[in-house]
Amino acid sequence: MTEFLDPILISIKISLVASIIVTVLGIIISHLMAGKNFRGKSLIDTVIMLPLVLPPSVVGFILLVLFGASSPIGQWIETIFEHSLVFTWQAGVVAASVVAFPLMYQSAKVGFESIDRDIEDAARVDGAGKWTVLRVISIPLASNALISGIILSFARALGEFGATLMFAGNLPGKTQTMPTAIYVAIDSGQMTLAWSWVIVTITISTIMLFLSYRVAVKI
Repeated sequence: MTEFLDPILISIKISLVASIIVTVLGIIISHLMAGKNFRGKSLIDTVIMLPLVLPPSVVGFILLVLFGASSPIGQWIETIFEHSLVFTWQAGVVAASVVAFPLMYQSAKVGFESIDRDIEDAARVDGAGKWTVLRVISIPLASNALISGIILSFARALGEFGATLMFAGNLPGKTQTMPTAIYVAIDSGQMTLAWSWVIVTITISTIMLFLSYRVAVKI
């Protein structure tokens, strides 16, 4: 039973933490970008959306280069935390966050761009600061788009395979998620176990997509 439950629990843990990260960053960055026109905006949008179209193995390779033991960032992390980020469940969070962020960013930006700017401007005229406007005006008005983005980000993080395998590895009970567990189970001929994880993944993903659709209808 532990062999079956561990990948499910690890997948959910990584997806939840990644969803929190992309939600916070997605709201802040998309609000800064929404409705703005400046030189280089298209380039920034392109870089942000790039993980959505890049092969997961490429994303995983870039993460290894950025956070590996030979990189300055990787060495700094190892000095502070006394262990490498690579091949830990936290690495799985980073990989899942990177591939899921574009979905949250795009949904949040659409939500913020749909807000009547006169409402936000009126709040500023009344003395509200930018963070107050974001918290009291912008987020509530864009809530459906934000919720849809969070759900889609969770589903994308749950299904991440390539980048996670390269960056976090496939250590049973530590970094092995459902996608990597399914791969190993099929490779070793454990089809019943593989089907069990496939059914769980399909069930969760279907629920997430259904909820996202229901929320999107209200936007």
